Amino acid sequence: MKKIKIEKTVYDKQSPDDGKRILVMRMWPRGVSKDSIDQWEKNLGTEKELIKKWKEKSISWKEFKESYLKSLKGKEDLLQELAQEAKKGTITLLCSCKDAEHCHRTLLKSALEKLH
Repeated sequence: MKKIKIEKTVYDKQSPDDGKRILVMRMWPRGVSKDSIDQWEKNLGTEKELIKKWKEKSISWKEFKESYLKSLKGKEDLLQELAQEAKKGTITLLCSCKDAEHCHRTLLKSALEKLH
């Protein structure tokens, strides 16, 4: 596997070392032009109710993680496709969260890395 990056948000400036920029949010972020993203996988974004609970602090990170990973069930083909992309070259998973450590893209990266 080449590299899966998660350090940037969708609002950070594009750079050549991003590789393929993949947006993993359910809704398109305001002010972001379509040409700054290579691929949009909204089905890999956090479900609306889950992100609401996390932001309201009514669930723990552990609960968030369990729910998000459960939401990936049935999406194995798409995950496999992204893992293949990462084998070919760098991909950057993007969303609007500033804290990559507590963001679904961290969980998604781990899930993708386990597929090879």
